[in-house]
Amino acid sequence: QVQLQESGPGLVKPSQTLSLTCTVSGASITTRDYAWTWIRQPPGKGLEWMGVITYDGSTLYSPSLKSRTSISRDTDKNLFSLNLTSVTPEDTAVYYCRATHRILGRAYWGQGTQVTVSS
Repeated sequence: QVQLQESGPGLVKPSQTLSLTCTVSGASITTRDYAWTWIRQPPGKGLEWMGVITYDGSTLYSPSLKSRTSISRDTDKNLFSLNLTSVTPEDTAVYYCRATHRILGRAYWGQGTQVTVSS
């Protein structure tokens, strides 16, 4: 079973960069079986897909966040990371990482981490 754990600061100041890491166990992030995704949920709103990184390091981002988002990975440590630049209070949300099996569609989620953007 794939397990994911988000980590990073819970408080970020406006205009700074939000950086989160998702540590993966139970599967290699270089396997073709899974796609690795970041998703967030602002308070009182639905889930928002932010972007994905695939087994070969290719990335795809939400058009609405593309200019501020980057997803990278560390294959030695088996983790992938999210950077969101120029944050505002509207970026306050619970941030999740997720692994999705590309054929079976089965998804594994991290527990989520609350990030608040405030001065």
